[in-house]
Amino acid sequence: MSLNFKTTQNIILENERVLLRPLQAEDFDHLLPFALNEPEIWRYSARTAESAALLKEYIDGAIKAREAGAEYPFIVFDKKANAYAGSTRFYEIQPENGALEIGYTWYGKDFRGSGLNKHCKFLLLQFAFETMQTHRVGFRADARNEVSIAAMKSIGCTVEGVIRSHGVLRDGGRRDSVLLSILKDEWFGGVKERLKGKTTC
Repeated sequence: MSLNFKTTQNIILENERVLLRPLQAEDFDHLLPFALNEPEIWRYSARTAESAALLKEYIDGAIKAREAGAEYPFIVFDKKANAYAGSTRFYEIQPENGALEIGYTWYGKDFRGSGLNKHCKFLLLQFAFETMQTHRVGFRADARNEVSIAAMKSIGCTVEGVIRSHGVLRDGGRRDSVLLSILKDEWFGGVKERLKGKTTC
């Protein structure tokens, strides 16, 4: 399959722990408690959803980006907890370069550190490299977000460097971004098996 998300409208990724399905407008009610009660989720986010109105904008924008083939957002359902946990997406999709990024990932506080993220990333990376035939999957994070950077390293990402003054913060300041990636050869050369092992512990 080519790296064309515009014609791939119903991606469902699933294992024994997690279900990732396309984010829909009807998911507003599932995600609203996070928007209203967990403002720390958005501390390092350029796009925030920390109110009902902002959550609606967030979901509507994500769906429009999917319809344009620019992004592919998912809602995350934790089967172990039998509850919706957050959201994640493919973005910066570049069919001509065989590259994309995984990001806009967030989970409620009850799901962080639970192992859920590794299951999600395994499914996303497996789909990217093995179904979409991607050659490079990138990640990025606010340079201050040590927890997120550590999580990315733990799934097998390599730090590529820092882009200085890369983005605008909500307070009008600027942020540095840390860039990380996994390459296709690395996925098949050991990252896949190591990450799979971490999802069976």
